[in-house]
Amino acid sequence: MPSPNDVARKLVAPGMGILAADESEGTIAKRFAVIGLPVTFETRRDYREMLFRSTEAMRQYISGVILTEETLKQSAADGTPFVALFAETDVIPGIKVDRGAFAMPGTKGEKITEGLDGLRHRLEEYARLGAKFAKWRGVIAVSDYAPSRNGIRANAHVLARYAALCQEAGIVPVVEPEVLADGEPGDHSMQRCAEVTGETLATVFEELRLAGVDLGGMLLKPNMVTPGVRSAERPSDSEIAAATLNVLKAQVPASVPGIAFLSGGQSDAAATANLSAMNRMGPLPWALTFSYGRALQNAAMLLWGGDLANVPQAQVAFAHRAKMNSLAALGKWQPELDRAA
Repeated sequence: MPSPNDVARKLVAPGMGILAADESEGTIAKRFAVIGLPVTFETRRDYREMLFRSTEAMRQYISGVILTEETLKQSAADGTPFVALFAETDVIPGIKVDRGAFAMPGTKGEKITEGLDGLRHRLEEYARLGAKFAKWRGVIAVSDYAPSRNGIRANAHVLARYAALCQEAGIVPVVEPEVLADGEPGDHSMQRCAEVTGETLATVFEELRLAGVDLGGMLLKPNMVTPGVRSAERPSDSEIAAATLNVLKAQVPASVPGIAFLSGGQSDAAATANLSAMNRMGPLPWALTFSYGRALQNAAMLLWGGDLANVPQAQVAFAHRAKMNSLAALGKWQPELDRAA
């Protein structure tokens, strides 16, 4: 059986990345509303089955999938467990283990992620069900009065406790401290994002060391350094890549095997272009890849629309997006490859 450190390295193998399919019911309801589809047990299952049965994408470009607890236990319409589908394409099952971000007492608009209570026992169950890695998201807002030092430190401390519990259970922790680009008011500069991201990562790694977390057996899932979504700044992919790498090189130890970015409100193409620009600036001490949700799924979901007849077309779109991000993880993506599709 591969060790957690082996699993961590496999998740960020060259040209491979992670599909985030762990949307909450609220999030998937917003996405289904765009295509006029109700959210039910069956529609969630059918949508995710469409993605998971995209054999070309899953086998060639996707190393792991982050699932909800429901999906980890779920089966396809024909009764095949999703975990069995992943085994057929050598994809590693993962699980989102936090319970969401809630208002943090004593702050103005900051949040703290909950879910540590009972996590040790849940991780044991998830491991029995086949999960080999987990994810926990900490949310860092940017505004005139946020983040506070307390907000950053509290979220970093929780991330470290989660990571230590994962490693105790033989599960690879994916540590996700997200500095929000689309929070309120969302008009901060790229420089402000760089400052907050740098302070956040410094605090996270301080807490991880204090908690005794093996950095070689974890992955980092950070935001890229971008302006807020309502900022007037329009930096190029090269500028975003350089700013992001400056922060990462200053704060992320080389012993971390890989960094799998979230897309964080970027367009599908921008998330791909920025990742490729970073990898072209190598060599780097860690693998850089993707852990995208919407930026991998959006085109496929719109084509699928809840109709079984549209599954093949939607799977082609999903495979294309996965291939583009695979190329980006190798630093080989070019705009004309996207336009040629």
